[in-house]
Amino acid sequence: AIAGRNLQKLIEVREHLATIEPACERLAVLSADISSADSLLTMAKDTRVILTTVGPYAEYGEPLVRACVEAGTDYCDITGEPSFVSKMRAKYHDKAVEAGVRIVNCCGFDSIPADAGALFTAMQMTGSDPKRVRAFVSAHGQYSGGTWHSAIKAMAEMRSGEKPGASASGPKPKSTGPRWKRPGVHQEKAVKGWGLPMPVIDPSIVKRSSRTHPAYGDGFGYGQYLRVSSLKKAMTLMAGVAGVFAGAQFKPTREWLLGKLQPGQGPDEETRNKSSFRLTFVGEQGSSRVITAVTGGDAGYTETSKMLSECGLMLAEGSESLPERSGVLTPVEAFGESLIHRLNSRGIGFEVVDKQAD
Repeated sequence: AIAGRNLQKLIEVREHLATIEPACERLAVLSADISSADSLLTMAKDTRVILTTVGPYAEYGEPLVRACVEAGTDYCDITGEPSFVSKMRAKYHDKAVEAGVRIVNCCGFDSIPADAGALFTAMQMTGSDPKRVRAFVSAHGQYSGGTWHSAIKAMAEMRSGEKPGASASGPKPKSTGPRWKRPGVHQEKAVKGWGLPMPVIDPSIVKRSSRTHPAYGDGFGYGQYLRVSSLKKAMTLMAGVAGVFAGAQFKPTREWLLGKLQPGQGPDEETRNKSSFRLTFVGEQGSSRVITAVTGGDAGYTETSKMLSECGLMLAEGSESLPERSGVLTPVEAFGESLIHRLNSRGIGFEVVDKQAD
C-alpha cells in the first residue's frame, strides 16, 4: 500500500506506477496524517512494515515511530539527522525491545554504504589486533531540497552540544583500552587525494553497529572523510561549510539558506543517470592493510530507493538469516551480513580492491 495525507495525489501516484507495472493498479491507498495520531495508529496496525521518507524527521518523524512501537509494526526511515536518531533511541529503544519491534533508522545513503561497508571491510581482516577503518566518500550528483533542509536544521541543533547519535539506552561500548586518535585533514594515497573529516551521522551509526557484531572485535575504530583532490580544495570547502554552519545558527540567515532549495525539489532523471558515489575504505590491523569499495549510481534517489526497499523487504519476508534483535537499531544491527548480499544483488557493489597481509 501507499499512504499519505492527500488521497487524490496518492491515486495519481498509483496511476503513474501502473504505467510502469500494471499490477500496481491493485495497490491499496491509505489516508494517514502526521497531525492525526489515530490515523497513524490505524495505518500501523494494518501492516507489518512501514517505510517512511517524510522529513525533516526531527519535525515530522516521532509520531510514526510511536505508532509503530504501539502497534508492533517494524519501521525503516532514511534520516541522517543525529538529534532525531538520538531522541528516538533514548525514548523508544526499551519500549521497542519489549514489543519485539525493529525501528531501523538511516536506511538510505545515510548511513547504509558506511555501515555495511565498514562491516564488509572488518570481515576481510582477521587476528586479535584492533581494527581501524577510514572511509573516503566521493559523490557526483545533486542533492534534494529535503536533504538540504534537514542538513541546515541539523546544523542549527548542534548548538546544544549533543553528540551525534548519543543515547541513554541500548548497548554501551566495551572497555577496549586506549582510544584510536583519528587523523584530521590528511593525504591518503589509496584515494589519490586528501581526506576532510565529515560531520555526519555515519560514524556514530558504525560505532553502534560495532558493539554488537563480532566481526569488528575489540578496540574497533572508524573515521569518515570527504575525498577531495587537493589541499586547496579542502580548505575552500571547509570555509564554505563553516559559512553555512554559521548562517544556520541565526534565524534570518537560516531562513535565507532554507529558501535556496525547497523540499520536493531535486535532480531530473538525466542528472540522476549521470550521478554516482564511491566509498573507499582503508582498513588496518597491525601491519596488515585492506582496501575495499562500495559503489553505486545516484545516491540521493536511485540507490537510496534500493536501500530502503531492500530493508523493508527483508523485514517483511522475515528471513531466518536476520539477527534476532529488536529495538531502535542501525541497519547492520537489524540486517547483519544479509544487507551486503541483498544490495550487491541489486547493483550496489562491494569489492576488495587490495589486500596486504602481514
